[in-house]
Amino acid sequence: MGRVLQTLEKSPYRDNTIVVLMSDHGFHLGEKMHWTKGTLWEEATHCLLLFRVPGVTKPDQTCRRVVSLLDVYPTLAELAGLPKPKHLDGHSLVPLLKNTKAVRQEPVLSTYQQHIAVRTDDYRYIRYGDGSEELYDRAKDPREWKNLATHPEYASTKKRLANLLPKPEAMAPMRPRKIKKGKGSGKDEK
Repeated sequence: MGRVLQTLEKSPYRDNTIVVLMSDHGFHLGEKMHWTKGTLWEEATHCLLLFRVPGVTKPDQTCRRVVSLLDVYPTLAELAGLPKPKHLDGHSLVPLLKNTKAVRQEPVLSTYQQHIAVRTDDYRYIRYGDGSEELYDRAKDPREWKNLATHPEYASTKKRLANLLPKPEAMAPMRPRKIKKGKGSGKDEK
């Protein structure tokens, strides 16, 4: 990546080229007795996201806010001066690119099968398909070892975070849609 950016710096495109680097989500290598990607803990949901935007970002700046890969499209649309389609779930990261300490109100949701999690800067709350819950105070427990979901002093935090999730019935398994063959076109129609 360093070579790409060094070459870009020497090119005539350095002042009008946005570079975005993102990675796939993480993978457990024995943490919490898992060797997979299929969890909603930090180790499996965290991924790399880098922006280089001429006139916006500064060298060596780091933002520790929680964001989603759904935010990449609206961010690029805003940076390119394009209208953001109304159907997008993500939010532009331009305020954070300009000021890494800017406040971000939107939490980040992650799903895996019938399980869903909400992550804020300070907490992770997970609701599993069977109704069981996990709550982690990320400031005190960044490795997410101590589940606080049953601790009475965290009841209001758990309730606040749970209210950010879709209702359990909205997480019901998706049924396959029936597809009818198009007449004479050779293409499927929905």
